[in-house]
Amino acid sequence: MTERRLLQIAVAIACLLPFVVGGQGVLQGPAAFGGLADVPRDLDSHFRYISGIFFATGLGFASCIARIEAKGARFRLLGMLIVVGGIARGVSLLSVGAPSTGHLLGLGMELVVMPLLLLWQARVARLAR
Repeated sequence: MTERRLLQIAVAIACLLPFVVGGQGVLQGPAAFGGLADVPRDLDSHFRYISGIFFATGLGFASCIARIEAKGARFRLLGMLIVVGGIARGVSLLSVGAPSTGHLLGLGMELVVMPLLLLWQARVARLAR
């Protein structure tokens, strides 16, 4: 199996996270995470908005899979969104303390896995030229 194909598979698997978690956040709001059913309407609205953006990043990454070696600019833009979100999550960790395990795993995806995928995509693009 080629390195390009392995990257495509890895990105397809990684897309499941924003599809599942983002979709769940859009449909159920904060109640989907930790049973927070009684939150102010503005917080619910903002949470679902951010969940929609997260879902959309999954669509964006999925759109890169077919020609991943040629989608560097899009892949980097989307990756930067994820990394910046991870930095924001890190600010929360430092400001108010550690979140639940799921959010810590998200932090790992955002600040470790995503940069590695960005480097891997750049390598595959370079090898394809």
